Amino acid sequence: MKRQDLYFAIVMLAIFVPFFVSPELYAWYKTFNADHAMIMAFLKFSILATLGEMLGCRISTGNYTTPTFGALPRMVVWGLLGMAISMAMTVFSAGIPAFITAMGGEELVEAFKADGFSWGKLIVAFSISVMMNTFFAPVFMTFHKITDTHIAENGGSIKALFRPIAMRRHMVELNWDRQWSFIFKKTIPLFWYPAHTITFMLPGELRVLFAALLGVALGVILAIGARKK
Repeated sequence: MKRQDLYFAIVMLAIFVPFFVSPELYAWYKTFNADHAMIMAFLKFSILATLGEMLGCRISTGNYTTPTFGALPRMVVWGLLGMAISMAMTVFSAGIPAFITAMGGEELVEAFKADGFSWGKLIVAFSISVMMNTFFAPVFMTFHKITDTHIAENGGSIKALFRPIAMRRHMVELNWDRQWSFIFKKTIPLFWYPAHTITFMLPGELRVLFAALLGVALGVILAIGARKK
């Protein structure tokens, strides 16, 4: 293990350990999360998802950052994307159970709302995950890829946040073959469907946090895909 790996591990421990050893801190987190959901979504994703991309960069290049990585602008972008994810989770977790109820699945929805595991809860959680990742995730993933390219083109500088994104050019130049064959076709059904099924089976206050932790996994998955390519 190199020194940089040790530093990375220390940072990860520093983020999570206090919540396990201090009931007061965890209670504060739950209260603040309930009162300021969007702020917490921004913070969770800006920190955890960026760390996930740094880990992916470590796997791909041997270093946690590169000259064009742009950790700070990535944190801001991930924070904003995290707010969008939190919104999508709220919309789909309310809308899909409403649709299931309209289709005569009241018992399934009641099981989904109850504590503990049940097959009804699993079915509804899986339905929410499939619908969210089928209709929201492709647009989200494509926009995220474009912002990464934009940040790299600006040398990883904070200026990337203030310069317009050449959306049309990036859309044309995007590697759609990889976007479809790996990002959409493989990661969505094989990873995100089951991962977000677990997410929606968790209590509401833990869902966005778990989704942000999945951002760490996303960084690793994309790094593995890049190496395979």
